[in-house]
Amino acid sequence: MDFTTRFHGQEFANPLMNASGVWCYDDEELDAMGSSASGAVVTKSATTNFREGNPEPRYQSLPLGSINSMGLPNKGLDFYLDYVIRQQESSATNAQKFQFVSIAGTSPEEDILLLKKIQASDYKGFVELNLSCPNVPGKPQMAYDIDATRALLEEIFSFFDQPLGIKLPPFFDLVHFDLMADVLNDFPLAFVNCINSVGNGLIVDVHTERVVIHPKNGFGGIGGPYVLPTALANVRAYAERLKPSIRIIGTGGVESGEEVFLHLLCGADMVQVGTQLQKEGPAVFDRLLKELGQIMEEKGYKSIDEFRGKVRNYAGESNPRPLA
Repeated sequence: MDFTTRFHGQEFANPLMNASGVWCYDDEELDAMGSSASGAVVTKSATTNFREGNPEPRYQSLPLGSINSMGLPNKGLDFYLDYVIRQQESSATNAQKFQFVSIAGTSPEEDILLLKKIQASDYKGFVELNLSCPNVPGKPQMAYDIDATRALLEEIFSFFDQPLGIKLPPFFDLVHFDLMADVLNDFPLAFVNCINSVGNGLIVDVHTERVVIHPKNGFGGIGGPYVLPTALANVRAYAERLKPSIRIIGTGGVESGEEVFLHLLCGADMVQVGTQLQKEGPAVFDRLLKELGQIMEEKGYKSIDEFRGKVRNYAGESNPRPLA
């Protein structure tokens, strides 16, 4: 079975990745991801300096997913740049996997400083700019302000010339998809990643009658199977609206190979795994690939490109996204 995934000139063994924030905090976790069956690895979303994040408890596993309010705990951009550059310069067989660095400034000004630091470094690869973290108290999700997103991208592309993608929050209205796509299509973005967790959900324990996480009075991002329909809707909406040069990373609701297949069918080029990776650890990628292969074999597909983006409407017609 051919899982090979080509992404802007890079070739990965398969389309699976971790979602930034899960199994990518330190060198031990990144090493484990490098040794896993994933096709690629993305680092923790980095700020300029070390950040402790929100107080515990800030993550809770749920029957159909998870809720978290992590608050961007990370070791600072220098740590992740140094780690990935070392990997890229090594002769290890898994060095090719380390092609994604994620950043998440707590202001547009910090985003610019982070990107300038990357530009001045020896890093060669993709940058994922997180404009969608719902879990930093007092800080809005930048991507929900479409005009501010345009202004930020205009400033970024006045100096930044490496392949850049943005991580988006979930959108729920077709008009908002139109408005955001109109902005994104005006820039040489490499990809969009959709979606981040569904922000500001609330889980209450019926027995204790209290919320299950501490930060923000219990409000946190919802992930896992709860968000699959929203994630697929965002993947498909952008696949229909974005120019072919902007590729799509699908994130949200992946529990088995079936959800990986659905993300790809709806137009994702790569697929990130968060909640289920947190529950199972890096061994989850072996299972997901096995299950994806079984689905493809049952359907007679020998490669991912045979079905990628070819979801059909109710009348049975498909409008496949051009391959890039």
